[in-house]
Amino acid sequence: MSVKLQTRGDVVSLFLDTIRPLKQFFSDGKSFLKLGNTGVHYGEKAARMEGMARLLWGLGPLWSGNNENLPQEQKAEIEEWLKQYQEGIRNGTNPNHEEYWGDLCDKDQKMVEIAALVFSISINQDKLWNNFSFQEKQNLYEWLNQINFYDMPQNNWRFFRILTNMTFRLLELPWSEEKMQEDFNIIESSYVGDGWYYDGNPGQIDYYVAFAIHYYSLIYAHLMKHQEPEWCRTLKERSTEFYGDFVYWFANNGKEIPFGRSLTYRYAHSAPFGAMAYAELPVDYGVLKNLVLKNLESWMEHPIFDQAGILSIGYNYANLLMSEHYNSSGSPYWSNKAFIILALNENHPFWKSEMKSYVYEPQKYFKHPHMLITHDKHDHVKAYVVGQHSKSEHGQCQAKYEKSVYSNEFGFSVSRGTTLETGAFDNTLAVSVKGENRYCMKNGCTEFWGNDSQVCTIYSPIKGVVIHSAVIPCGAWHIRVYRLCNEIAVDVADGGFSIAQEPCFTIKYGKESGKYRKEQVEITENSVFARFAWGISGAVAETGGTPELITAMPNTNLLFNLTVIPTIKASFEPGNHIFVNSIFADNSTDAEILMENKPEVIVEREKVFVIWNNEKLEVKI
Repeated sequence: MSVKLQTRGDVVSLFLDTIRPLKQFFSDGKSFLKLGNTGVHYGEKAARMEGMARLLWGLGPLWSGNNENLPQEQKAEIEEWLKQYQEGIRNGTNPNHEEYWGDLCDKDQKMVEIAALVFSISINQDKLWNNFSFQEKQNLYEWLNQINFYDMPQNNWRFFRILTNMTFRLLELPWSEEKMQEDFNIIESSYVGDGWYYDGNPGQIDYYVAFAIHYYSLIYAHLMKHQEPEWCRTLKERSTEFYGDFVYWFANNGKEIPFGRSLTYRYAHSAPFGAMAYAELPVDYGVLKNLVLKNLESWMEHPIFDQAGILSIGYNYANLLMSEHYNSSGSPYWSNKAFIILALNENHPFWKSEMKSYVYEPQKYFKHPHMLITHDKHDHVKAYVVGQHSKSEHGQCQAKYEKSVYSNEFGFSVSRGTTLETGAFDNTLAVSVKGENRYCMKNGCTEFWGNDSQVCTIYSPIKGVVIHSAVIPCGAWHIRVYRLCNEIAVDVADGGFSIAQEPCFTIKYGKESGKYRKEQVEITENSVFARFAWGISGAVAETGGTPELITAMPNTNLLFNLTVIPTIKASFEPGNHIFVNSIFADNSTDAEILMENKPEVIVEREKVFVIWNNEKLEVKI
């Protein structure tokens, strides 16, 4: 569906539209929500509780805001949702009810969902606490308080207990100062400066820093500002610093870089900007408004809801292949975090501000996420990433963290096999023992560095092979320079950007298929280009190799369900080798012009030079 958002009323309508189809899937006692039949590691009962709870990320702010000026039918619907959730919470926390959510245990998924519940209670005390009976309050408190007696991971999960004890303090109930301090100490140990944290794993920085750690920090800072003014001021200052970097992950049209895990949470990626407005950070509200509302608008343009109106597991479309082991059918409704802006009344500066574009530097390196990020005038954002590695195997982590570049317009692909077709190795160098046809990509590195002109890394994709890599952005082009030190003979394939085989999710009737025609693919001795009406993707071999257009397995790319990948293939006997390729991708109206502005690459023995925009750069690998 296509939406245009400007006012709080517009966003209320959108939110209600996205959750209305779910009413028929609630249990009789309203404590559980069943949305599908896919499996998840924490089991079905917790999954159904999760589905119910995650709607509260939007409903809680909605109930807390001023809804007087909304149409009568919407006010009635909002009240109906409130009554339903009052019933569901009563039953879910009543150990004598058949829909009791169950006792907690160590590292219980229900701890995650408690965050939405306690946040909603803390900002709706009159609706979700004061109107409960003495016994209902006791049940609710005792169920929530279990979180103080069980173990949890040393990452963003600590905030679930922080927010719980915060809510107890606000309600003047017994709370654990000891656990609060322990949890903040864990969070504080992951702070690396300049507004940046890591989430449990020092080599992994992703959206969890934004939509978890900062999001929860800002909730805490806003609600506890009178009790802990100094600490809350510190949290807000860090989020303000973080904003200046994180904003680069987005384009002014609202599209963010798909990178890292939990991408199925979709518009939760822009939720931190709404939380910044909620906590009243000293940043431009016009920019915040533009980022949040444009992000929501952009997501509504894609088929992310199934035919029953349920938000699917996937990214641009339903796709279990890219999911994590903790994605249940209800998990995508973490997206509702974006609706924290509904807690802001109509007269709030966020709603009163005119939407404003952010003025980006065209190319900038960020040391904490280890990203060289580029922005162009067509809102194409690319992040050239080094030094990222996930130690936890949540699912497809190599593809999600360790490719050479991530793009908000071309996405990235995940593997479903080890051949070039099934592996879908876009924007990465795939390596196989010669003749075995079993390719793999980078999985960790030994060294990495970067600056405003290039990013470099050293890694070993397979035993007996060490690769020194440098990537140099040059507008719509970038240059990849590899020095291979291989003790064994290898086959390699350097994949460019995936591009759709046809306009996605549309169908054309008549004689012609919507898919590309063979004459739209140009393969020469040293280059391969897919020149389609919806974009151009290509690769040029600068030091030899075989150009080929790889047809990837369906549903491997996060944005497009059918793709091809321009690729340069080569084979190397044992020794030291230089392998250099130029990679292009653009889907704007200027694509043909930009393609002609190719950087010059000069290879002299072991030295590589890149000449672009009248500047000559020596690549040191």
